[in-house]
Amino acid sequence: MRRFFAIVLSLALLLGAAAAAHAAEVTVLAAASLTDALGQIDADYEKATGNKVKAAFGGSSALAKQLEKGAPADLFISADVPWMDYVAKANLIDPGSRANLLGNHLVLVGPASSTETVTIDQSFDLAGALKGGKLSVADTSAVPAGKYAKASLEKLGQWPKVEGSLAQAENVRAALALVERGEAPLGIVYQTDALVAKVKVIGTFPDDSHPPIVYPVALTVQGAQSDAAKAYLEYLKSDAAKAVFEQAGFVILK
Repeated sequence: MRRFFAIVLSLALLLGAAAAAHAAEVTVLAAASLTDALGQIDADYEKATGNKVKAAFGGSSALAKQLEKGAPADLFISADVPWMDYVAKANLIDPGSRANLLGNHLVLVGPASSTETVTIDQSFDLAGALKGGKLSVADTSAVPAGKYAKASLEKLGQWPKVEGSLAQAENVRAALALVERGEAPLGIVYQTDALVAKVKVIGTFPDDSHPPIVYPVALTVQGAQSDAAKAYLEYLKSDAAKAVFEQAGFVILK
């Protein structure tokens, strides 16, 4: 009997080792605003396929620079088109795999205790609403959320009034955290970020006040050689993944 169990255990270990040998790992560089939704999608994908997903999140600008410096990755998901164009011009992605995956909205958030809502337009006194505090935004010179925010503030004539009151963070989640911790009374983030934090959406910026918020995705040159990476990219476009993205507040781009 002991010999029988020993044989069974040996077979189980061999099968486990074989499965591990066939499991593949997909490395993803993704915009910080995708942290929660992609985390759920990756868990679902791993359960369905047995493959592993290793995701690194941050500002799209920082991730693009990492890719340029040789960071190993199979996919890149940017929060804007220009940074995907940047890595494309550097021949770091497979152009045939590129697709516009998601959209989003830009919102003004305040403390969770806020009761006021406003219409954000040229007549809105954003500087006055700060009451001497800081306006939290992602880096307006590089990070997509910050660039969208600056474009909208300029279009609405608000930029000259608040430029000196900005608290600029390394990515949109860091900007969100400043408001959540009470270190800034107001912040400009994506709608999807506001849904996962203890903040209140005070107003929504008009979609036509800034360039369309688009999240392009593409396989890297490395990823184009990986069947697992190709399968993961297709999963991101599946109904299952779309359902998670939609629940998180993203706009599915057809």
